[in-house]
Amino acid sequence: MHMILIAGGWSSEREVSLSGARGIGQALTDLGHQVRFLDPASEFAQIIPAAREADFAFLNLHGSPGEDGLIQAMLEEAGCPYQGAGPKASFLALNKAAAKAVYAEVGLRSPQWRLYTGIPGEPRDFASVGLPCPLFVKPNTGGSSLGMSRVAAPEDFAPALDKVFALGQAALVEACVPGLELTCAVLDDRALPVILIRPRAGTVFFDYENKYAADGAEEICPAPVDASLSAEVQRMSLAAHKALGIEGYSRSDFMVDAAGQPYILETNTLPGMTPTSLLPKAAKAAGMDFDALVAELVRLGLAAHARRITKSTGRVPA
Repeated sequence: MHMILIAGGWSSEREVSLSGARGIGQALTDLGHQVRFLDPASEFAQIIPAAREADFAFLNLHGSPGEDGLIQAMLEEAGCPYQGAGPKASFLALNKAAAKAVYAEVGLRSPQWRLYTGIPGEPRDFASVGLPCPLFVKPNTGGSSLGMSRVAAPEDFAPALDKVFALGQAALVEACVPGLELTCAVLDDRALPVILIRPRAGTVFFDYENKYAADGAEEICPAPVDASLSAEVQRMSLAAHKALGIEGYSRSDFMVDAAGQPYILETNTLPGMTPTSLLPKAAKAAGMDFDALVAELVRLGLAAHARRITKSTGRVPA
C-alpha cells in the first residue's frame, strides 16, 4: 500500500513523535509498503490532498494536533483509513478532566481532582484546592509528563500552576496516590500484559527523563504483582477504552494504593512507539514483535474504516 506517515507537529512532544516515527517508517517499509513522511508543522495544507492519494495514514503524533482528533477528522474528510481512535474519542481522552468525567460515569476509580483554567478572578491559593499535599499539577491536555509538578508544600502550589499556564494550558490538580505505578495497553478487544514502572533512583515520579532516557525508569513486563490486581487493571483499561469510544488500541496509566486498589490516571489514544515505549514492550511480552504490532495496527485501522463506511452509507465496502 501507499502510506503516509504523519509525525512531528508542533506540540511540546514533537521530538518524541519524530523518534517513534523512524522505527514505524522502517517497519512499514519492511512490511512492503511505500511510505511518504508528512509533518503537519511544515506540510499542514498537504494533509488532505496527500490523504486522498494514499491507501492508509499511520499517525504518530502526541499532543495537539493528533491526539486531539483534528488530524483524524481531516483524514476522514479525505476518506483515508488510519489507525487508532477517531476524532471524538481522541478529543475526550486527551482532555484529562473530560476523561475523568467519563471514568466516573462508568464507575472507574480515579484520584480526586480539580481543574484550574487561569481565568481572571479564579482562586489560586492552596486553600481553594481542598486536597492535601502532596498533589500533582499537570497540563490538562499534555503528555510525556511535560509541565508536570509534584507539589509537596502549599507554597509550591502557585508556581506549579504558573508553570502550566505558561504553556497556554489549563491545569489539572490531582490527589497523590502513593504506591505502585502500573500501565496497561489494549489492542483491539484484549488487554495486553500489565507493566510495572519503577522510577529511577532520586526521582519522585515517572517524568520525561524516566520515560525516554536510556537510563530511565525500570519497566517490568509482565508486572510482578498479584494476578487479581493485574486482572483488575486489565479490566479497567478495557472499560476505559470502551467508555471513551476508542478503536484499535490505547494505553491507560494507574497508581495502586497501599490497600491494593488501582486508580486510573489517564488513557492515551496514540501511545508512544519509540524503542523505549511501553506499548511495544507489552506487545512483545504477548508474543508480538514490533513489525507485527505495526501490521496489526494497520489491519485494525482498515477494519475501522470499513465500519465507518458501512455506518454512513449502509453498504459493506468491497
